[in-house]
Amino acid sequence: MTKKALHIVLETERRDTVFGQDEPPVGDFSFNAKVADVFDDMVSRSVPHYEEMQRMVCELALDFASPNTRLYDIGCSTATTLLALDPVLDPSVKFIGVDNAPDMLEKARQKIAQTGTQRPIELQTADLHKGLYMENASVVTMLLTLQFIRPLYRERMMRMIYSGLNEQGCVVLIEKLTSEDTTFNRLFIQHYYDFKRRNGYSEIEISKKREALENVLIPYRLEENIQLLRETGFKHVEVFFRWYNFCGIIAVK
Repeated sequence: MTKKALHIVLETERRDTVFGQDEPPVGDFSFNAKVADVFDDMVSRSVPHYEEMQRMVCELALDFASPNTRLYDIGCSTATTLLALDPVLDPSVKFIGVDNAPDMLEKARQKIAQTGTQRPIELQTADLHKGLYMENASVVTMLLTLQFIRPLYRERMMRMIYSGLNEQGCVVLIEKLTSEDTTFNRLFIQHYYDFKRRNGYSEIEISKKREALENVLIPYRLEENIQLLRETGFKHVEVFFRWYNFCGIIAVK
């Protein structure tokens, strides 16, 4: 996948002003219609090296996807990853996108229709805290999703993924991290906010979004994510991307 290909998927999105100065106060962050309408701009301006991470996910998926199996994108949001994977993987691989936000899935349907892809892409609404049935999967992607699942339910979710994966299948995670070392944690967060400022977010927007996410996005330490994968049963676990408090992890069954 080229950067141009990802840009085509994103170019119709509106600019994110959800947490702007003139916007009304918000409670806990929610993937509602207002967020869905600007989500692609939001994530591209809020996640460092977002396009490169998508490209790497496509490369890794190609390494492990087998013909006549399934690829699940858990927390598929507006289908950016599924559409990036579409031209890369064998046509016999069935794509299934799962999300708990109907507004995000509606945006995903619109984007899929606009691309004119010939691959059937199934979209499912599911409460990830209640679990998910999967089968015949060679690849599972969870990009910036596990961090939104309450810690009490993360082990169960990972075991369901492991159960649904075929031997030599993989799960690809992108996660925001926290650090046990308070000095590094403070510095990494500071550099992350600098990144958001460079992308046009104001101090008010950064502050309001931080407050909205406080009880919703609960990051693990890198060691905790790796331990979760290993205790689930994954034989091989490796970090493939790292930028301050963001990382990509791949685990193979």
